[in-house]
Amino acid sequence: MTTTALRQPRAATPAEPFAPAEPFALVSVSHLRDLLAAGGELAFVDVREEGVRSRDGHILHSVPLPLSRIELRAAALLPRLAAPVVVTDAGEGQLAALAAQRLGGLGYEDVRVLDGGVAAWAAAGGEVYTGANVYSKAFGEFVEHAYGTPHLSAAEVKQRLERGDDVVIVDGRTVEEFENFHIPGAFAVPNAELPYRVPELVRSDDTLVVVNCAGRTRSIIGAQALINAGLPNPVVALENGTMAWLFAGLPLAHGNRPAPHTPGPEGLEKARASVARLTSRFGIRTLDRDGLARFEATRDERTLYLLDVRTREEYEAGHLPGALWAEGGQLVQATDRWIGTRNARIVVIDDENAVRSSITASWLIQLGIGEVFVFGIDPTSAELERGPEPTRVLGALPAVPAVTPVELQALIAGDVVVVLDLDTSLAYAAGHVPGAHFVVRARLPEGLDRLPARPLVLTSADGRLAALAAGELVAAGRQVSVLAGGTNAWRAAALPLEAGETSLLHAADDVWRSPYQEAGDRHGAFRRYLDWEIDLIRQIDRDDTVAFKVFP
Repeated sequence: MTTTALRQPRAATPAEPFAPAEPFALVSVSHLRDLLAAGGELAFVDVREEGVRSRDGHILHSVPLPLSRIELRAAALLPRLAAPVVVTDAGEGQLAALAAQRLGGLGYEDVRVLDGGVAAWAAAGGEVYTGANVYSKAFGEFVEHAYGTPHLSAAEVKQRLERGDDVVIVDGRTVEEFENFHIPGAFAVPNAELPYRVPELVRSDDTLVVVNCAGRTRSIIGAQALINAGLPNPVVALENGTMAWLFAGLPLAHGNRPAPHTPGPEGLEKARASVARLTSRFGIRTLDRDGLARFEATRDERTLYLLDVRTREEYEAGHLPGALWAEGGQLVQATDRWIGTRNARIVVIDDENAVRSSITASWLIQLGIGEVFVFGIDPTSAELERGPEPTRVLGALPAVPAVTPVELQALIAGDVVVVLDLDTSLAYAAGHVPGAHFVVRARLPEGLDRLPARPLVLTSADGRLAALAAGELVAAGRQVSVLAGGTNAWRAAALPLEAGETSLLHAADDVWRSPYQEAGDRHGAFRRYLDWEIDLIRQIDRDDTVAFKVFP
């Protein structure tokens, strides 16, 4: 990667103790456009808090990597330290400079900053997008228009159900989302599982299959997945998902996690038939063990993502070392959660039937974000690791004093400490240590002068983020300790929790909130969201950096 300029960041002020001291290289908007078009590896990260990025607008090809959480997310999102990285913020440059310095300190070898950030991109005529997971959601709108994905309204689906028609409703979201709310009588079948499990659910080839999600994208992608896989049944997307269902005044059900519908011999035979169709149409490439070993041996030369798209239970029962769990439907729905480097090698892992990996790979190929392969594992292999997905933190966690939950409870009762919670604002509102103040790591020490002059105790979900922030505050001269094990340990000790946004030291704009999580007029929030999502097709039509692929 070449450099267009060097700039010395402004010196730190007392309010900014962590301002970078090293110069950083700049990349111009025109150079970034060239890099995006060149087809080489590129990690383009936006380091603002995700809620700010979603609200104020971002560049489509950027992926969220908040400065607050770089050490916790970078290893999975940007696994190759030598891959070129371009960092952006809104345009003021200071946040991007801090992140560039931090990434360099963590071992990334080629880190640059977009000169002028998102503001410069917009000033040069580039499209700026609001919202979250926009690349995938824009792709969903593209798919509907490119392939003419059929749909039915909520009223039409309800009418068919009342008439007694042969209809099966499948919910393509995660099982956890399904348990939160779903259409009565629907089956929980996350999107990548649809070609694998739906043949077992239909009575005949005439059964109408309706795919729904909370809004639009996964309904469209799920319905089109079954059509592309060759399911002989009529298949439609529920237009505007459960939002439209609620608009129509229809009730939702809750809970009742069903057991997965494992395909029997006949259903499995039908599901396997989809693999050949998808492979032929979309040019899916399969890796054998030797091929995967070659990829693993060249990780330092090419970025490699190993993404296991089976169910969580299957993954935890045995997965390849280094593979991350990325439920297939969610991987397509939110590519920027797992794939931070464009044009990398992406290996989609499944069992030997390859049904879920093939449908997932077909979408990743059409998204045009990397070189995609499928790999089937033997679940009885001795090389597999068991248990939940490991989390790798880049850099060592600072050594800071820790207090146990019981000790912290006593300190709070004595009114001798101030507790700061660095978890997301959503997690904070769901339940936090009583009296704790919500803060955002990247904004510290801003606001601390408004609190009593007492020692600080920091907490986060598992304590790691708290330890990172504590190390920075200790370096700034504060008296700080952390809650050992974080808020998870407090909860495990059966100590009381406080709910709600009770004490926000920093604005709760760190995460994107879905329309279901917005306060106030929920139907109004639904309408604004649907208008935004539907308009994405017009926005990507104006965006000359978008290169989704169509396969007749």
